[in-house]
Amino acid sequence: MLAVRWVISLFFVVQNAVMMLLVGIVFLPWALVSSKGARAACKFYCIWVLWTARWMLNLRHEIRGTPPSGEMLIAAKHQSFLDIIMIFNASPAAKFIMKRELLWTPVIGLYAYRIGCVPVNRGKRGKAIKKMLHDVKSGLTAAGQLVIYSQGTRVKPGEKKPYKVGTFALYDQMEQVCMPVATNAGLFWPKGTIMRKPGLAVVTFLEPIPAGLEQAEFMERLEAEVEACSDSLMAEAGFSG
Repeated sequence: MLAVRWVISLFFVVQNAVMMLLVGIVFLPWALVSSKGARAACKFYCIWVLWTARWMLNLRHEIRGTPPSGEMLIAAKHQSFLDIIMIFNASPAAKFIMKRELLWTPVIGLYAYRIGCVPVNRGKRGKAIKKMLHDVKSGLTAAGQLVIYSQGTRVKPGEKKPYKVGTFALYDQMEQVCMPVATNAGLFWPKGTIMRKPGLAVVTFLEPIPAGLEQAEFMERLEAEVEACSDSLMAEAGFSG
C-alpha cells in the first residue's frame, strides 16, 4: 500500500510540475503586460493543484475563518508548499515575502515578481521592507495583503521554532491590522519528501490583531494564537506529536 501511495504521489508531483510549466507559457503574454495576468495564472495553478490533490490523493482542503478582503498584514504558520497554495487561493490580493534566490526559479520567479512578492536577502529584510513601503506609498507597487511567515521557514509538525521580530517590524511600519493564520498542511504534504497523504488539510484565518500594539504584546499574542490553533488542527487530524 505504501508503495502504491508513493507512486501516486510521484505522479502527482510530476504532473503538477508539468502543469506549472504549461501555465507559465500559456499565460506569459498576459503576465508580461499586466500583473492581473500573472495573478490569474497563479490562481489557475492553485485551483489545479487543489483539484488534482483531491481526486488523485484523497487530500481535501478547507478554509476556516474569514479570509482577508482589505489591506492588511498576514502572519502565517508555514509547514508546507500546500499552505502557500491555500492562502494564495483564498486571498484576493496576497503577495509573499520570499527568499531572493526564488527569483531565479523557472516560472515561479517571474510570476512571483509580477504579482508583487517581496524578495529579500538573508539578513537584509529590513532594507527590502523599507523599499516596499516606499513603493506602496509612491504608487509603484499595488497595496494588498502581504504574507510573512513569522518563523522564517517551513516548520515540520511538532517542531518548535522562535517567531522572528521582523513580523513586528512590518506590523509597526505598515500601521495595519495583522491577521494570524494557522494550518495543519504539513501533516499531508510534508517537507523534504515526495510522499503525499490523504486527509483534510486546513488553513484557518484567525481574528485580526488590531494595529498599534507594543512589540512584546503583539509577538506574544501572535505566537500564542497561531500555535494554539495549529496544534488544535493537528490534533483534530490525529497528530499526537
